[in-house]
Amino acid sequence: MARAKRLALAGELHHLMQRGHNRQSVFGDDADRASYLSMLHVAATDYGVAIHAYALLDAEVHLLATPQEAPAISRLMQSMGRRYVTRFNRRHARSGTLWEGRFRTSLIEGAALGLDAVIYVESLPVRTGPVGAAGDCLWSSAGHHLGHRRDALITELAAYWALGNTPFERELAHAHRLQEGVERTLCERFEMAVLQGRTVGSTSFAAAVEEQTGLPVRARVRGRPRHPRIDTF
Repeated sequence: MARAKRLALAGELHHLMQRGHNRQSVFGDDADRASYLSMLHVAATDYGVAIHAYALLDAEVHLLATPQEAPAISRLMQSMGRRYVTRFNRRHARSGTLWEGRFRTSLIEGAALGLDAVIYVESLPVRTGPVGAAGDCLWSSAGHHLGHRRDALITELAAYWALGNTPFERELAHAHRLQEGVERTLCERFEMAVLQGRTVGSTSFAAAVEEQTGLPVRARVRGRPRHPRIDTF
């Protein structure tokens, strides 16, 4: 059976997620994490993909990215799969698969929800692990947006630049957004969309994606039709 066509569009914000096989850890230590980010920087540059946010969890990787061309998303992730898994297996004297099948992706309406998506990704180490504050995590993009360090991997979204006229204003505003977090319902929408290969945004955004890709990206509701909803997965 042929694989389903992957949801990808040039110039749109993508949420990418990849899990370890059987939820096993995909990073043995910080050296592995540093190597992953270094490889990601090279691959993103090679394939023309802007990385806006990331979080490296023990058994998952989450990225927010915008490709110049739609196929660049798959090329990026395939390259990372080959390079990183080869290094990981060699370094830890193992063999076989590391990832749980294909990576997952969703499309996010960046103009409306891009900054929320960044906050969602950068808050994952706090929501899922022992990290007390997002800014304390060394392996997410939060430190870059908060001004703790400069990360050459990151291309800031326009919504981040709109937070203030100076770096200090932007960093302070981002800190407040991280402290406030993202509403639970929106977190659930981000989670379900990436698992199901759908969109997060307005009805018009979803309709435009369906028209361009020919793929169904809106959840199908069983039973009698309901009133149109403003937001869809």
